[in-house]
Order: sequence, then C-alpha cells, then structure tokens
Amino acid sequence: MCLRLYPVGGGPLGAEAYAGVLGLLGGLTPAVQALPPDAALADVRGALRYFGCDAVQLAAVIRVRALALYGVDAAVGVAGNPMLAQAAAREARPGGTLLVPDEPAAVREFLAGKPVGALDGVGPKAARTLCSYGLDSVGRVAAAPPAALRRILGARLGREVHERALGIDRTPVRPGAAARTIAAERAFDLDELDPARHRRALLSLTEELGARLRTREQGRGQVCRTLSLTVRCADRTTLTRTRTLGEPTAHTPTLTATAYALYEGLGLQRARVRALSLRAEDLGPAEGAARQLSLDPDDEKARRLEAVTDRVRARFGPHVIARGTLAA
Repeated sequence: MCLRLYPVGGGPLGAEAYAGVLGLLGGLTPAVQALPPDAALADVRGALRYFGCDAVQLAAVIRVRALALYGVDAAVGVAGNPMLAQAAAREARPGGTLLVPDEPAAVREFLAGKPVGALDGVGPKAARTLCSYGLDSVGRVAAAPPAALRRILGARLGREVHERALGIDRTPVRPGAAARTIAAERAFDLDELDPARHRRALLSLTEELGARLRTREQGRGQVCRTLSLTVRCADRTTLTRTRTLGEPTAHTPTLTATAYALYEGLGLQRARVRALSLRAEDLGPAEGAARQLSLDPDDEKARRLEAVTDRVRARFGPHVIARGTLAA
C-alpha cells in the first residue's frame, strides 16, 4: 500500500502532519517506509489478517483517521509490490483508493499504456534508447524478447526493466529508510505557469538541500547519490523523475544542474504547477566519498566560496547570504 498526502486547503505538507500520518501507519503495521516529502509505503499483509478486512477497507480507515486527526487527505494505491502501489497512488485521486489486483492479466492491463519512462529505473537516456527501437510503452517492453532488451540496455538493466514491465518488483518495504533521504518543497501561492519561476524555485531547493547535506550529522557532512524531483500540478496529478548522480556530492551547482535536467526532461511546456519538491536520496558520509579531481579553477573557487558561505550562515543565520537571483 502506498499513500500520497494532500493537506486540506492546499499548501505544502507540514512536518508535524507528515510525522503524525507515519505514526498512524506505524500503529497498524511495523513495516512503514517514509517517502518524503508527502508519501509513505506500508506492507499491510499482517494488518489485514489481524483486523480481518481487505486492503480497500483498511485504506478507507486510514484516510478517515488522517483527515480527522491531521487535516490530511490521502490518495491510496493498493497493489502486490511497492512499484505498483506507488504507480497506483500517483493515479488515485485524493480521498480515493486505486486497487491493482494481484493477477498477471490485471497488472499487464494497468501498465500496458504507460510510457516507458514511467518505469522505475528507466531514466531519460534509457527511455530514448528504447523509443528508438519502437519500445515506447510499458506494454511493448513487456512483449519484447528479454534477450533483445539485454542487448539494448545491458544484462542487468535489461533484465530489471523487463521484470518491471511485467509488474515484478523485488524491492521490499524498508522501515526506517527515511533516514537516508532529505527533502524540501516549494509551493506557489498561485498555480504557476512561468518556467523561469519554476527554475528559480528549483535553485532555492538545491541551495537548501546542499547546505543541509554539508552541515548534516553534527557538522560531519553527507553526500547524496540520487536526486528525485516531484512536480505537483494544478489538477493534483504528480510527476516524479529520479536520476543517479555521476558521483556522490553535496555541491550545490551539481545538484542544481541535475535538478534543471530532471525538470527539462519532464517537458512540462505550459503546465500549471502548484508545488515542486526535491529529494536527496542514498545519503552517505562525505568523508571518504570519491570525487573526480577537477583542473577547472572556477570549480575549485566555487567550492571554496561554498565552504565560506556555509560557515557564515552557520554563525549568523541561513538567510544572511543569498544568491542575487533568489534575493530579487
């Protein structure tokens, strides 16, 4: 089961409400994985046996309690594995539950018409490669010979993509996984059409995440391996894209360039955007993290300036120094 959370009245989801819903889920099952900033996975198989109900009935109870206790509406996806549950939650309306029956035919029907880029693990490059062979939908990938996919994408990725196109996801729900992620969100006062304002919000998000990573864990600092962008549109649909970085980093310009690339890859055109959120995943200690040496003096200067800025903000407050683009 996957929940996506929507505060009643709009605006970003507060940390207190998010923690409350996670606690609500934790009272039903110990297998709860936070997916900041506004989602959670829960393995409820034990809870179904304990309470003697089905997943749709349990989802209705969770939605009512979340709304009554925390003022949060939930869109719930119910399926046999995390990948399908998350896909169902993205399509479910707030206050509704979308069930994907745990039957091969129903799973194939649910996935068949989706673009290949919607599959977990298929980034823009892999999607372009598959589309060049005419494999532009999940249904076509599922019907393709596994050997052909391995030749196109490589042995490991080809096997994983074929399994996911068939609805197979071996990833378990990982309780406590939120400790390996940090997230931030920017909500617009009005639904925003201007791409320049979208990019300005992304710059603000990468500035915040970069600073939090570099000062995390009592000043020791961390780096992230993966960056994930979620765009919430005016019609309450959400779009999410994830990219693995070339090397673990907390360097703001690298995070910004990756965030911009994820945004451009969505091809939003004139989309009315309600909120943007960015999540740094697969965190690890900065000490010992490998970094490709650069012979570019501008890059080294930017890193030194970044370190000085962090020290000034730590002493005088996070808003004492801001980029001119953000201060305008």
